[in-house]
Amino acid sequence: MGKNVLVISGSCRKGGNSDTLCDEFIKGAKEAGHDVEKINLADKAIGYCRGCYACARTGHCFQKDDMEEILDKMTNADVILMATPVYFYAMCGQMKTLIDRTVPRYMKMKDKDLYFIMTAAETNPKNLERTMEEFRGFMDCYEGFQEKGSIYAVGVYERGEINGTKFINEAYEMGKNI
Repeated sequence: MGKNVLVISGSCRKGGNSDTLCDEFIKGAKEAGHDVEKINLADKAIGYCRGCYACARTGHCFQKDDMEEILDKMTNADVILMATPVYFYAMCGQMKTLIDRTVPRYMKMKDKDLYFIMTAAETNPKNLERTMEEFRGFMDCYEGFQEKGSIYAVGVYERGEINGTKFINEAYEMGKNI
């Protein structure tokens, strides 16, 4: 039985390196029989968390933007892939903003399998562990979130440099083996 898979691309460059790996993951997941939807954060209007915690009382953020729809999809997903380009050893701002805005579903989002893709010009994969720790901090805040796989795609900067690397196949296989 196929799973409901949500792919969240933090790349601002359509067809950029992390976005390309998302597409390869999707190919593998679809081939394995899963239902997959992709969200490009660059196409969404998501305001910063204001820290007012009105959502703790109402279950909804007071901001009227695209986040409510994304939260619905995250809540309904069995599997979530989060992909980000890495800037200064950290996830992109769009991804961090999305994570901060998940607070309204703090008690409802449970039991998810999470996969991660990080792309960076950095050539030492060990240095992407800093970024992975940010994702792990997010997972630790939610009940039943489990890290199932990650790709540290290093040595890629310009759009398209990911093509022809081992990371293309790794993303495809990660999606296929959900």
